[in-house]
Amino acid sequence: MSQHAAVVNCEAYRDGRKIAHFDIDKVGDFLDDPACFVWIGLAGPDTAAMQALQAAFGLHELAVEDAEGAHERPKLEEYGDTLFMVLHTASLDGDAIVYGETHVFLGCRFIITVRHGPSAGYAKLRERKESVPEKLASGPGYVLYSIIDFIVDQYQPCIDHLQAKFQQYETQLFKPSLSEDKLQDFYQLKTELLKLDAAVNPLHEICTQLIRFHGDIVPKENRIYYRDILDHVKRVTHTAGQMREMVNSAMQVALGQISIRQNEVVKRLAGWGAILAVPTMVFSLYGMNFEFMPELKWRGSYPAVIVGIFVGCYLLHRRLKKDGWL
Repeated sequence: MSQHAAVVNCEAYRDGRKIAHFDIDKVGDFLDDPACFVWIGLAGPDTAAMQALQAAFGLHELAVEDAEGAHERPKLEEYGDTLFMVLHTASLDGDAIVYGETHVFLGCRFIITVRHGPSAGYAKLRERKESVPEKLASGPGYVLYSIIDFIVDQYQPCIDHLQAKFQQYETQLFKPSLSEDKLQDFYQLKTELLKLDAAVNPLHEICTQLIRFHGDIVPKENRIYYRDILDHVKRVTHTAGQMREMVNSAMQVALGQISIRQNEVVKRLAGWGAILAVPTMVFSLYGMNFEFMPELKWRGSYPAVIVGIFVGCYLLHRRLKKDGWL
């Protein structure tokens, strides 16, 4: 398995300092040392890779099945002395937000990350944490905090991006010259907010459990870090909640503007209909073929009728335009 493309990194640490880069089949050499822990990273592993991990660390088959298949909801589950977590990642790719998954197996002496989809790698994070061995010495619990904190930090640019989009749509919404409705844009924005909230919101429960329970894996001195993550999660979810309310209000405004534009069209059609009713009424009288109509014998009757129709239509048009119907 050491040559398997799924394996990104296998490192062993003692007292917060990296002591070896090893192959999976040699992991037992480090797990036998009570002063060591291992940090293994995988990306899109296949069945063979997951079975090798299961055999090496005694992972539960249900957790291994979830980690291999992906498409799981964010959650925290306990399998004996091992914790299994599913975390959803979000990051900006140009003008779009892309989502991935990171599955984490956490034990007293090991931490394993399994990435699926367009999820950012943790190589740079690993390098930063290796530069502070005094913190890394506290074990896998601190590594887990670093991973979750890294994921949560990626949420903020995403929510900022959605806020910028909303402000752009809101500005366009109230432009007097706007001829098209922004309802579809606001609906897509609301969908993006719901997807981001579905990734962020479960972290509240996950962090709460890590703070209150699992003291054998997450030491007490590390719990303050998870409270910091919890504060960041609350800030993102609060912002997302406020934005959803504002988007809902904007959608109502957009619907109102559609109704107003439709009413304007109806008013104009009604105004022109009233103008056309003047010649229609006159011509209908002459179309009834009355025998005794004195003006028929008058030479100037035709020009008089045409002028009268024109004057009547002009006066009606002027009045309707003044009242805002045309």
